[in-house]
Amino acid sequence: MSRTKPNFSTDLTGQVALVTGCSSGLGWRFAKVLAASGAKVAITARRVERLEKLAGEIRADGGTAVPIALDVTDAAQCFNAVAEAEKALGTVTILVNNAGIPDAQRAHKMELDLIDRVLDTNVRAPYLLCCEVARRLMAAKLPGRMVNIASMAAFEYGGGGAALYSISKAAVIRMTEALAVEWARFNINVNAIAPGAFASEMMDGMLQRIGDITKGFPRQRLGDPAQMDSTLLYLCSPSSEFVTGTYIKIDDGQSSR
Repeated sequence: MSRTKPNFSTDLTGQVALVTGCSSGLGWRFAKVLAASGAKVAITARRVERLEKLAGEIRADGGTAVPIALDVTDAAQCFNAVAEAEKALGTVTILVNNAGIPDAQRAHKMELDLIDRVLDTNVRAPYLLCCEVARRLMAAKLPGRMVNIASMAAFEYGGGGAALYSISKAAVIRMTEALAVEWARFNINVNAIAPGAFASEMMDGMLQRIGDITKGFPRQRLGDPAQMDSTLLYLCSPSSEFVTGTYIKIDDGQSSR
């Protein structure tokens, strides 16, 4: 088989991406990066007014974006969001499961409602969305790329009242590995990114509670969401054709793992 040299491309022209949790932080950045690389993007979140602003910015830059209201804890909304994206843009070929919430509570003190919200958001929703997108890709006989956003907390729990968050992100890693095996024969690649501490709305809330954590990091800094662009594009693009069932840690040496 003849391939160009180098065999590397991040051109997403003709692809349709669905990104969850786009109203702020990493999701906002992910949507803009995918659109800038040629993908038509379905941007989803609960805060629709924020989605409209993001869509306007993407369109102003020459991209295509469709806002879709989505509360990922509602299974029916997850299925409907995929259907709406397909109706507006075509079959979803790239899925980025970015939406997530922390628990911010000691395990033995957590109310059942908070337990359900963390697991529904961080574990059940990515699983449901992966399965729904996969079903549609199989029916259309199209290849696909799925990127699940995990966390370095999946590998190392430093305490501080986030045990369930750590557990949920470990589940995301295992989900990625298992679904990759199940769907490899359909040319659906499933991978994950495990970020360390990056600047985001969720991180801002954590820092308000526990103070500056960067003093304990080797480089004493938080990550900038732009520093994840290359990894996201690699996993969503033709360049990662032979890569599935893996995760990439991006933590600037913050963790010992």
